[in-house]
Amino acid sequence: MSNSTNTSIVEVSAADVQGPGVVACPNPKMALWSSHPKVFIDLSHDGQGKCPYCGTVYKLKAGEVLHGHH
Repeated sequence: MSNSTNTSIVEVSAADVQGPGVVACPNPKMALWSSHPKVFIDLSHDGQGKCPYCGTVYKLKAGEVLHGHH
C-alpha cells in the first residue's frame, strides 16, 4: 500500500453516471486505465465516493442532480 498524499478528485456530471448512480474506476480518461480491476463507485447516497484501489475520489459537480434517485 502506498500513502499517496496527492489524491485525485474527479468531478462528474449526472450524464457521466451509469445505472443507479455509479461511475466506473479506472475511467477511460486515466493514463493507466488498466492499472486495477474495474470497480463501480456509488454516488447515489452523498454525491461522492472513493475507489478502494487507487483512492481516486469521484464527486458530482456542484448543482448536478442524479435523476431517478429515490
